[in-house]
Amino acid sequence: MTTIGSLARSAGVGVETVRYYQRRGLLDTPERGATSGLGGGIRRYGDDDVRRLRFIRAAQAAGFTLTQIAELLSLDATDDRQRVHALANERLTAIDEEIVRLERARAALRHLAKECGASDVGPCPIIAAFERA
Repeated sequence: MTTIGSLARSAGVGVETVRYYQRRGLLDTPERGATSGLGGGIRRYGDDDVRRLRFIRAAQAAGFTLTQIAELLSLDATDDRQRVHALANERLTAIDEEIVRLERARAALRHLAKECGASDVGPCPIIAAFERA
């Protein structure tokens, strides 16, 4: 059992990120332990919470939204591999589209940088292109 701070560190996130995931329903919020002091007891998290938080972070790194991650988590209980496969394919399509967009942006910037370096006369082509946009 670990504290929220240790849980957050185990996944490389802040405590507020853990709390945000709890508010979104992605992570459970454990009950506070019994205490005789002020402020109530400390919430304790287990290995399942650590695995779930790491799953959330890995899915985010793959580009899934928190809404999609919530669906993936719910699908784990139903074993609906077809829907998981469909979500993965949707994400792959979005990644492919983003790659095309980035390659176009790189080519355009490469062209502008070449023009910019070719002459010191007149306005900078990069700045002029951005001002027109």
